[in-house]
Amino acid sequence: MLKSILNKRLLSTTNYLNKDPFKLPFDPSLSSTSQSDDLNQEFYPKPIERVNESIPIKKSRLLYQSRHRGTLESDLILSTFAQKYLSQMDTKELNDFDKLMDEPDWDIYYWSLNRKPLPQRWENNPIIDKLKLHVKNEEKVSKRMPPVQAIKLD
Repeated sequence: MLKSILNKRLLSTTNYLNKDPFKLPFDPSLSSTSQSDDLNQEFYPKPIERVNESIPIKKSRLLYQSRHRGTLESDLILSTFAQKYLSQMDTKELNDFDKLMDEPDWDIYYWSLNRKPLPQRWENNPIIDKLKLHVKNEEKVSKRMPPVQAIKLD
């Protein structure tokens, strides 16, 4: 008797999951990354162009943006990435990282986990490659949000 009740509940749960109105961001039917993704950039807000921004100011801003994304997952990935690599980045890498900060959180998250394909504009980019390697965590280090004082930008 109990087994049949549990089976009915399991079936109803399975049916509910198949008809979920609130699909998860990695659901293929909701994929924002496609071949036409580069064309859809006109619908995103234009990033602020910062002219004559000094390197120390840019690093400080990128550090702040990597820590305050809006989703904890992206905050953790990007802030630990910034802690590890930001001080070593040259001008081109800083500019690429700055452009990456303009991408949606969930896209960055799923690109770094290889759950969504990269759009053409990010293919063969060293920053994305470093980010993917960082997310693999081959050192098997327990990652947590770094304190701001611990990050040296020089």
